[in-house]
Amino acid sequence: MKVLDYTALALSIIGAVNWGLIGLFRFDLVAFLFGNMSMLSRIIYVLVGVCGLYLLTLFGRIRNDNDR
Repeated sequence: MKVLDYTALALSIIGAVNWGLIGLFRFDLVAFLFGNMSMLSRIIYVLVGVCGLYLLTLFGRIRNDNDR
């Protein structure tokens, strides 16, 4: 489970950095590297979104760990 947690966290951080670049400089790093809405960039956007949703479960797991 830890490998999945760290992978999801890394992808979410990459997504957050990308959104920061978009907000500050109007520069989309994913589109720059993989093409504007190419199939690969769309897959990356979807993976970042899924990882963000997965990390929502982290709140429940942290709370359960603290209850022990």
